[in-house]
Amino acid sequence: MNYRRLGRTGLKVSELSFGSWVTFGAQLDVGKAADLLAQAHEAGVNFFDNAEVYAGGESERIMGEAIARLGWKRHDYVVSSKFFWGIHDSVNSRNTLNRKYLIESVGASLERFGLDHLDIIYCHRPDPETPLAETVFAMSELVSAHKAHYWGTSEWSADEIRGAIAIAKENHLHAPVVEQPQYNLLERNRVEVEYRRVLTEEGIGLTTWSPLASGLLTGKYSNGIPPGSRASLPGYEWLAPYLTDPKRQEVVKELAKVAKALDLTLSQLAIAWCLLNPRVSTVILGATTSKQLEENLSAASVLDRLDQGAREQIDAIIG
Repeated sequence: MNYRRLGRTGLKVSELSFGSWVTFGAQLDVGKAADLLAQAHEAGVNFFDNAEVYAGGESERIMGEAIARLGWKRHDYVVSSKFFWGIHDSVNSRNTLNRKYLIESVGASLERFGLDHLDIIYCHRPDPETPLAETVFAMSELVSAHKAHYWGTSEWSADEIRGAIAIAKENHLHAPVVEQPQYNLLERNRVEVEYRRVLTEEGIGLTTWSPLASGLLTGKYSNGIPPGSRASLPGYEWLAPYLTDPKRQEVVKELAKVAKALDLTLSQLAIAWCLLNPRVSTVILGATTSKQLEENLSAASVLDRLDQGAREQIDAIIG
């Protein structure tokens, strides 16, 4: 496993990491989660991603309990969580980044994890109704209070990230150092175009999610929605039109041909392609089985197969 710096910080994270979206709580209990965490850690993964909203807080509890069972030393792993959507039906606890919500939610998250601090906390989405300065001051305060070492954003626009950094600099606060965007063969514009200048000028790190486009880039949806897949789960029906879209399926079929010619699985090709971007600090993986995780982790060892010719083929397919 190779390790990359989180932007311009001194923190090093494994180039492949492991996240819990959809799986922890909905598909995996503590025992199965611990097995996959152990497998990832043994492969060199040191960064584990979560969010308050995943399974209504249950995902954080499962990850925290699994880590405790495994007996990991706190210095040996990096863990993050994200905040915005909320898990309580209160006017100040849903879809917000106000100071009250952030301070209280991070505290509750730590209780679920069974930890006294997180390594990275994210604003899971931008909040147009809360003054940006209020959010920046609150996140900086949480870092100063040692509730987290770093803070960042997820799916913010480049202008919103720049605005937060400007407020932090003007007031000598802790600025955001990382963004967590979706990035894969089918979703490139934000990372490669919109963020280009802010990544270069401000040194923001990227912890990217959905390298397999919610499973589309595995090829398993080529004949519809298989039982037990993500799109078949209650609450995730909204994924079905995206995963079965005929135009996207044609792209996937062409990419599968490239993968076969390179003696790779489609998943390995898609994940390895994300790692080719030097701006990416880590690619967050998801898996429900040991076999899936093993296949995905192996992508780090096949980067040399994606030479210039292969990359040009891929670009020709996806545009």
